[in-house]
Amino acid sequence: PVTNRDYSISDRIIRWPDGRDVKMELAIDITERKHNETEKEKLREELLQAKKIEAIGRLAGGVAHDFNNMLQVILGHAEFLLKSLPVDSPLRTNIQPIQDAARHSSNLTRQLLAFARKQTVNPKVLDLNNTVGSMLKMLKRLIGENINLVWNPAEHLWAVKIDPSQVDQILANLTVNARDAISGTGTLSIETRNVVIDRTCCPTSKDITPGEFVMMAVSDTGCGMDQETINNLFEPFFTTKEMGRGTGLGLSTIFGAVKQNNGFINVYSEPGKGSTFKIYFPRCPEVPSGSNEFTNLAPVGGSETILLVEDDPAILGLGRFILEQNGYSVITATSPSEALLKANEHNGHIELLVTDVVMPQMNGRQLMEKISAISPGIKVIYMSGYTADVIAHHGILDKDINFLQKPFSEIAMTNCIRKVLDNGAADKS
Repeated sequence: PVTNRDYSISDRIIRWPDGRDVKMELAIDITERKHNETEKEKLREELLQAKKIEAIGRLAGGVAHDFNNMLQVILGHAEFLLKSLPVDSPLRTNIQPIQDAARHSSNLTRQLLAFARKQTVNPKVLDLNNTVGSMLKMLKRLIGENINLVWNPAEHLWAVKIDPSQVDQILANLTVNARDAISGTGTLSIETRNVVIDRTCCPTSKDITPGEFVMMAVSDTGCGMDQETINNLFEPFFTTKEMGRGTGLGLSTIFGAVKQNNGFINVYSEPGKGSTFKIYFPRCPEVPSGSNEFTNLAPVGGSETILLVEDDPAILGLGRFILEQNGYSVITATSPSEALLKANEHNGHIELLVTDVVMPQMNGRQLMEKISAISPGIKVIYMSGYTADVIAHHGILDKDINFLQKPFSEIAMTNCIRKVLDNGAADKS
């Protein structure tokens, strides 16, 4: 086959022995050099992108712990204030925005962590058809009555392994973007399909690995995008929305979540012709498990004795309040040494240790080992506002560990505690 070549052309005057000057043209094949320069430029761009991701990751990891601790206190107390007020109380109109703002802030933190691929995740083997199907009512509320939602699930869909909350995150962000892209009436379509990709399908892409995948596509009949917009689509803080309508983190959040699960994304769009996002997750050979999500919509209490260890006094006070309100007997400690002292002094049996992960003196796991010697058979729940990489460094994020990510609600905390006390296991999220 004929291929285009690149040459460097130069003129040169050569004087022959008889005194004549002869002009010659010298052509040097520089095709390989040009190719190498192009590859180097691509590598420079990839390095720049990696540095951006690292910078966001450092920012997110640095603020997540303290920020989530503060949000825990705000959300917890706002929740209890709303719970204590009559439904018709005028004060509710002042407290509800506090709770809403705190929840929005918590979601923003999770978006940063998702983009940086540092959020705490609890992957489960899922049937995407079931997961998407359970979200349809919520998605319909997001898009409104003017947009028709079409759901096309594939039969005999393969399983995938991903945190269900990440699927929720991906679909919610894509749905909101599709809604904003549609002017007036339109259609949003979601479909799933089994896909086998070989090297002939992706000869030039470094991001796509051949194999078996489950594809989830989200399509809209909106305004579409030009190529320049598509090229910048997953950049952090890039947005085409007007000021105040978007943070530019939604699609970068999706990018982070998909990459964290070894998947990839293809985007198809043209101005005036809508957009399609195709997300590919690797096939999981395991059988989808049943739902492990907490199904109780109200706090579930008990009468057991719980040792609560937290070095932040505000969170410690809030945690004690939550547990005592739900019938538990609570022993509190602001440090591991105080926890060990109180465990030794306590006459009865302590059924459960609820402890922060990263504390002065020793981490949560080391404390658990020492407490177990004092109170054999004690169960444990770890909680933290730190990111997953920091927690893993402290040896906490093993497969069967019971974990609560701050900030958490009263319902999440009490249901997790009840499940651990009854069964010895709970979700880690």
